[in-house]
Amino acid sequence: MNEVLGVAALLGSGVTAGVLFAVALSVLPALFAMETGTYVYAHKLLGRNWDPTMPVIVLSSTVVTAVLAVVTDGPARPLFIAAAVLLLGVSGVSHLCNVPINRRVKAVSDPQVIPPDWQDPRPLWRRYHYLRTALSVIALLCTAAGVAAL
Repeated sequence: MNEVLGVAALLGSGVTAGVLFAVALSVLPALFAMETGTYVYAHKLLGRNWDPTMPVIVLSSTVVTAVLAVVTDGPARPLFIAAAVLLLGVSGVSHLCNVPINRRVKAVSDPQVIPPDWQDPRPLWRRYHYLRTALSVIALLCTAAGVAAL
């Protein structure tokens, strides 16, 4: 059973780290190259499918990894504990930092008419995104080491 949970944890943490890494590597530079109105439009399009999907992936991966931390012992346990805490950190940064920024961007009703007092959120969003990307990659490494130690 631990092997099945290990595969599920690796899959979930791998998808999480992979998606966040891809956004950092490719999507963010593209968003920064866009004019503000185009950025707002693109941000809305990109978030349409990821916003409901990623929390499910991250939180279910966190739960599976936490279960592994409870049901295993030996050298794998602290690795799974660390991975679960790191994935919880990914979720926390997302919900407390990136999601509120996403809501502000989505609140712009017409991307061609940006409010005059609107502040470009891209630099702050990128900083939080890099943090959660780093947390997710470290979580993946801990999960892989934990699975290897099973």
